[in-house]
Amino acid sequence: MATPDFILRLREKIGTDLLWLPGVTVVVIDRRTPQPRVLCVRRADNGQWTPVTGIVDPGEEPAAAGEREVLEEAGVEARCDWLVSVEVVGPIRYPNGDLSQYVDLCFAAHHVSGDPHPADGENTEARWFGADELPPMNDRFQRAVRQALGPVAPAEFNR
Repeated sequence: MATPDFILRLREKIGTDLLWLPGVTVVVIDRRTPQPRVLCVRRADNGQWTPVTGIVDPGEEPAAAGEREVLEEAGVEARCDWLVSVEVVGPIRYPNGDLSQYVDLCFAAHHVSGDPHPADGENTEARWFGADELPPMNDRFQRAVRQALGPVAPAEFNR
């Protein structure tokens, strides 16, 4: 699912104006292998590798949203373990003119079951990468993965 219905309904009222949304990033780690593996997806819209990301639905708990997004996008069941960071992302102008900005909650999660695959059309690939063999990612995602692979620590905040 590309754009949630509740956002489409909001866009009918506000057009392309800035929309402030809650988002999640989930760094799923499989530690059942000799070296930890990280789940990454290649986005269909821009071809970039990222952890799973998504939008929190109205009334949905953020960790539950993250787990739902991982299942929907990569066909993998994961359990969020701890909050890695909270930060503002954007604003982002989409090709259709919509402007959005996100307060993103990034979670470290562990793999429960399932083999990754692009499950919903938002991604062209979904697969495990060795922690020392990650694909190219932007600075924000590199930092998130590094933090999630480290020891459990208080969430990081930008100021």
